[in-house]
Amino acid sequence: MIFVYIILILAVIAVILYNSLVRSRNQVDEAWSDIEVQLKRRYDLIPNLVETVKGYAAHESKVFENVTAARSAAMGAGTMQERLKDENQLTGALRQLFAVAESYPDLKANQNFMQLQSDITDTEDKIQAARRFYNGNVRDYNTRMQQFPGNIFASMFGFKPREFFDIDDKGPESQPVKVQF
Repeated sequence: MIFVYIILILAVIAVILYNSLVRSRNQVDEAWSDIEVQLKRRYDLIPNLVETVKGYAAHESKVFENVTAARSAAMGAGTMQERLKDENQLTGALRQLFAVAESYPDLKANQNFMQLQSDITDTEDKIQAARRFYNGNVRDYNTRMQQFPGNIFASMFGFKPREFFDIDDKGPESQPVKVQF
C-alpha cells in the first residue's frame, strides 16, 4: 500500500513539474511574439523614413543602402544568433541615418520626418521593454530546467534551453554615432 502512495506522489510531482515547464516555455514563446510584433512595426516604418530622408539627402546613398540591406537581413534572419547580429546591424544603420538627418535642418523641421522619428523611437523603446520581458522569461524557464528535479523531467520530455535576446554592447553598432557639420 505504501508503494502505491509513493508512486502516486511521484506521479503528481511529475505532472506538476511537467506542467510548470510547459507553462514557462509558453511564456517564453509569448514574450518572443511580443518582440516579433515590435520588430515588424520597425521594419514597416523604415522604408518611409528612408524615403523621407532621401528627399533631403539624396547624395547619402551609402547610408540608405546600409539601412535597406540591414532591414532585409534582419527580416530574413533564421537563428537567434543571426537575428541578434542582424538586429544590431540594423540599429547601427538607423543611427547612421539619424546622424545624416542631423545635417539637414529643413529635414529635422519636416513634420513627416519628426513623426517617423518619434514612431521609431517609440518602437525602439517597446522593443527594449519586450526584450527585457522575454529575457526574464527565458531566465526563469532555463533556471527551472536546470534545477533538480526539473532537469530530469526537462531532459526526459525534450525541453531545450532558450537563448537570451541581447544587444551586443561591444560592437561598433552600439557606439554613439559621430555627427560632423
